[in-house]
Amino acid sequence: MERGPAIFAGMVFALFGAGLLVWTAARLRHRRPVAHGVGQAASATLASIAAVIALALGVWCLTRP
Repeated sequence: MERGPAIFAGMVFALFGAGLLVWTAARLRHRRPVAHGVGQAASATLASIAAVIALALGVWCLTRP
């Protein structure tokens, strides 16, 4: 992969993952639903997993030679 697109993709994944983690934590702290119509524990778990995966993809894209 060329370096320019890898940096762009890595930053998009990293920003999305960080934003999703912050948003999920803020919703949980204020005892607001993370997703409507879904149990709070299940939606928080799935959102957190998606955020960690996005962060991992971002790191992977940014560390590839």
